[in-house]
Amino acid sequence: MTEGQTSSEDLAATATEEDGGEVDVESVLRESNVQDVLEGLDRDLVGLEPVKTRIREIASLLVIDKLRRAAGLTSDRPSLHMSFTGNPGTGKTTVALRMAKILHGLGYIENPSVISVTRDDLVGQYVGHTAPKTKEVLKRAFGGVLFIDEAYYLHRPDNERDYGQETIEILLQVMENDRDKLVVVLAGYHDRMDEFFRSNPGMGSRVAHHIDFPDYAPDQLLAIAGLMLDQQGYEFSDEAREVFTDYVAHRMEQPRFANARSIRNALDRARLRQANRLVEKGGKLDRAKLTAIEPEDILKSRVFDATDGNDGEDTAPTPDANGHSPTRAGAR
Repeated sequence: MTEGQTSSEDLAATATEEDGGEVDVESVLRESNVQDVLEGLDRDLVGLEPVKTRIREIASLLVIDKLRRAAGLTSDRPSLHMSFTGNPGTGKTTVALRMAKILHGLGYIENPSVISVTRDDLVGQYVGHTAPKTKEVLKRAFGGVLFIDEAYYLHRPDNERDYGQETIEILLQVMENDRDKLVVVLAGYHDRMDEFFRSNPGMGSRVAHHIDFPDYAPDQLLAIAGLMLDQQGYEFSDEAREVFTDYVAHRMEQPRFANARSIRNALDRARLRQANRLVEKGGKLDRAKLTAIEPEDILKSRVFDATDGNDGEDTAPTPDANGHSPTRAGAR
């Protein structure tokens, strides 16, 4: 038991000695840091109200489960494996990290780590390669959360020489027999995950919590941009904010839009243009000039060029001929 966790034995002792058998919700929320994590979700993540509601419901279930055990009531360990579905850049990885903190604080996992992997990390390329590769990943993930992005690529029934099914069978066994050691989060596009679960009913039956991540609305994307710039010590000038509003409207209509990830990439490009503009101009720079993103830093984006719909800044997954997606940077 690490610092910050609340054991059932501690709660039972508190209930017996101080409250005549009663257990206290607030004390568990406080001592496990769960309340801080939930407040952080509300504070740091724009939108995602349905997701936040589900996370709060899951946290409440686990708190009550812990209090029931402290009160001497029968309580089996709840199933904690999850499915996160939604388009790229909707915060799936970020929420997985917060969920790991909740699970750790309440003692359901040993540490708040999240091991994020894809098919390439689990499936081998020749006979005898897959099992040790998958087991090595599981060994690293034990005690925390295993996040499998684009999990549907594990299943390749059209390729008779594919070894993904071996990984699925190992995962099924571990998700059932070692669920006290590991929480698995399967993530990807909603329709493809539905097909994956239909093709692998054993996997679907082991996943208790299905959470769908909605796309962001334009005003939410602008709020996200503001938060990202603030974290990096930048800000839009008034004119630049209007131009970026126009940018978002254009970008959302173009291919491979990836929600918050596209916003992050757009801001990275704007910072590059700002830096180049300041260096070319030369001279002395005050704090205001160093922190301001101006309209020209955004207007040079190819998003505004009707003949070129990609600014070179979007990294949304484009599967290759084998169904693999390239490694992606930025918030998921």
